[in-house]
Amino acid sequence: MQTGCTNRKVSDVICRKVLSASLAATCLSFAAPSQAQQYVLDLYEGPAPGSQDWSEPLVVHSTDGGEDRYNTTQPRLQVFLPEADKANGAAVVLLPGGGMRVLGMGPYIQETAALLNEEGVAVIVLEYRTLQRTPEEIAQATAPRPPASGPIVFPSMEIRNANANPSPDDPAMNEVLRLAVNDGQAALRLVRSKAGEWHIDPDRVGMFGTSAGGGVAFGTMMAGEDGATPDFIISNFGPALQDIVVPQDAPPLFLITESWHGPVTDGLIALFQMWIEKREPAELHVYDVPNFTMTPELWGPRMLEWMEERGLLTPEPEA
Repeated sequence: MQTGCTNRKVSDVICRKVLSASLAATCLSFAAPSQAQQYVLDLYEGPAPGSQDWSEPLVVHSTDGGEDRYNTTQPRLQVFLPEADKANGAAVVLLPGGGMRVLGMGPYIQETAALLNEEGVAVIVLEYRTLQRTPEEIAQATAPRPPASGPIVFPSMEIRNANANPSPDDPAMNEVLRLAVNDGQAALRLVRSKAGEWHIDPDRVGMFGTSAGGGVAFGTMMAGEDGATPDFIISNFGPALQDIVVPQDAPPLFLITESWHGPVTDGLIALFQMWIEKREPAELHVYDVPNFTMTPELWGPRMLEWMEERGLLTPEPEA
């Protein structure tokens, strides 16, 4: 069964698939046990620059199999390293989603870390800064909701320069995105500084962004600072949240989304088109599944194949 796109025409690379029984069986081999992190590190020494005066305390709300973190002021890294005999030098900074208002640290964090660790890839989860929210706003966000009567319908919006930000003129959101991008840059610098200790190749450090985490990844790319840009980007329904220009040394993209995710889908299609117009490497998978149901069993096999094809899983030959 075909599990990936085999040519580069737009009409063929935009794949619409449903997870079939045969693919599900194939993916059982990816069901690794949950991986425990080896380290939790503060990203900065002392208060994070730019949020020293934030006053709302961190609130951790338990969810089914994970937690939601509100009011992240002091970014941290959760470090998941593969077994030493499996490590191949590749690393991913994993950016959770949550609309820049919360960090959703659900089971997919452990599942994604286990999947990548099994293939020898180090995973560093970045808890980046999010919008300050009052106790009343958090109570409203975490209140039980009645079952949905149907699929979520997202409002349409015009996508320009691949920017899918639903609130482009909100100064508070723009500021927290700027700070989260700073956190992304600092995380890449720290990971590369640990290359020897963590058995990482500093030239194979990418970013994996989910939802708003994708926006942080693309913002980090656009900042373009030496030593603080990703070598590749994987985006799981995570569009750009700012105007994009294809960089001169554009990182390869692996983009995943659902058919009916509104501006998210449209924004990722726009990114893909920008990359291929410049003859830069990009792959896009649009799955015909309900929104927010994609799991590593669906996209994991092809993602790993893509990483292998791009040489990201190949250790550097010893001198």
